[in-house]
Amino acid sequence: MSLVCRVAFQQFHPQSQNIGIKISIALLNSKDYSVHKQTLTPLNSQPLISISFLLMPSLLSKSFLLLPQKPFSFVSNFASMSRMAPPKRPLRGVVFDMDGTLTVPAIDFAAMYRAVLGDDEYKRLKANNPSGIDILHHIENWTPDKQRKAYQTIADYERQGLDRLQIMPGAAQLYGFLDSKKIRRGLITRNVKEAVDLFHQRFGIIFSPALSREFRPYKPDPAPLLHICSMWQVQPNEVMMVGDSLKDDVDCGKRAGAFTCLLDETGRYSPADFDKLDLKPDFIVSSLTEVYSLLESNFDLIP
Repeated sequence: MSLVCRVAFQQFHPQSQNIGIKISIALLNSKDYSVHKQTLTPLNSQPLISISFLLMPSLLSKSFLLLPQKPFSFVSNFASMSRMAPPKRPLRGVVFDMDGTLTVPAIDFAAMYRAVLGDDEYKRLKANNPSGIDILHHIENWTPDKQRKAYQTIADYERQGLDRLQIMPGAAQLYGFLDSKKIRRGLITRNVKEAVDLFHQRFGIIFSPALSREFRPYKPDPAPLLHICSMWQVQPNEVMMVGDSLKDDVDCGKRAGAFTCLLDETGRYSPADFDKLDLKPDFIVSSLTEVYSLLESNFDLIP
């Protein structure tokens, strides 16, 4: 049994030496043309063009544009098709940190830590924790009276930060993009509920659920992120955690089993930091505007 082809060819540019030939492959009888020894030949005529390919049933209804001077290799084309990118992973929600991610950094953390700890203790803790001091965790073991004073000092600095609260460039546009795709948007912060409420009121964008440090345990424990996944009724591996802290946001996301995206505007982190903490985010961006293409190119965004 032989496959017989009909060839329709057209000279697109009569004045040019480059003649384009449109080839439509179909099952016909052997009345007009035949395929013989890989050379397409009209009966009783000289060969039109020499081509090297393998006829397959899936190609019988396809059309190809060939140039006589550069024979087309179907085999190499099939090889490239076999190297297609893997399917996109489903993503149903994105959870953001607030300070330094959705808002421009406005709290002088170094000054706050010094006020809470004292200069000597601050220097000691900073030397032992180059990736950052977890002040909330550190004061948990203090006496109730000492804790109360520490929380009051922290609240004073946070309140000063509220007066200077500014939305991060690209945050509102990213919110709008996620809203247009009907993708869930949540928030986890170690700041107080008052700060979250002010953020929602001032900028008119709402993240839900929005968990502040009143929710215990707080980041980097995965509990708040797992709580949001439960409320959304989605799996952690269908959610991404976005934040500017390797030890808080990325660690929280990793421990929960979510995708993680580190916002590093200033090049603060190096590969050595990832190795030191044994934490490597799935994605790193230098601005929130980069998150658009990251989501669209890597994920199937599902409402």
